[in-house]
Amino acid sequence: MKRPPTGLLFALPALIVLLLLIAYPVIYTGILSVTDIRGNYVGSSNFVNVLRSRATPQAFVNTLWWVGGSIVFQVVLGTATAILLNQEFRGRGAVRAIAVIPWVVPGIVAATTWAWMFHTEFGIINYMMTSAGVLDQPIGWLTNPNTVMPAMIAINVWKLFPFVAIMVLAGLQSIPKDLYEAARVDGATFWDEVIHITLPQVRPVIIAVTLLLVIWGLNHITTIYAITRGGPANLTLITPIQIFRLAFESFQFNQAAALSLIFFVVAMAIVAVYIRFLSSNDEVAR
Repeated sequence: MKRPPTGLLFALPALIVLLLLIAYPVIYTGILSVTDIRGNYVGSSNFVNVLRSRATPQAFVNTLWWVGGSIVFQVVLGTATAILLNQEFRGRGAVRAIAVIPWVVPGIVAATTWAWMFHTEFGIINYMMTSAGVLDQPIGWLTNPNTVMPAMIAINVWKLFPFVAIMVLAGLQSIPKDLYEAARVDGATFWDEVIHITLPQVRPVIIAVTLLLVIWGLNHITTIYAITRGGPANLTLITPIQIFRLAFESFQFNQAAALSLIFFVVAMAIVAVYIRFLSSNDEVAR
């Protein structure tokens, strides 16, 4: 009698857990999306109702703006911070520890703190800017249509750029110092080293981190929901919050399931396009 592969036996518990935690919720969500509250089959009516809602296209656009704007600044600021923290200077260990604080702070705590800091009348941001003469009068950062989403993005950047910095800093540790020494002998400047040595060497790390940020950004609701709950006038409404509202505020679980599946497909498409783009670039580089 042929014995089953040992590797499969070791992987079987993990596969069972994945089936329970991933496959079952997806299948159950699919069932909810094509039924009504009584469990009767209704076909695509839930999908149609969700797509006809005025909030749905606005939420999709806001989600792209939220995720894209956050990632650009998170990657740029995190990479720049990692390069600076990789330099030799006194107190580097303490500075590295301080830089990690935003990432360590719980999301709800950070959101509540920033909500008070952005407060129109009592917020320290308006106080400091009016005291310095930058502003003539306080700004309603969280009520002004032109500032509310940038404010949310700024908070998200502050929260996650340390993660990028840590990952890139770890990648910087693996770069041979001989490359920098040889570049300095040839008369390379600091920026030459960054452009021609540092960034190419940490490119795989940046690619992996960016993919994680895309996935996290598409699923993150803590900051926006805790501060604005998607307002004012749905200006910060993103699709995850819309799904949450449908399910747990309006109790329209079937429409929430339909929107979840649509968003799942869109998110998977975005990730697939990103991976395909990277694969094509690697083939060209080779």
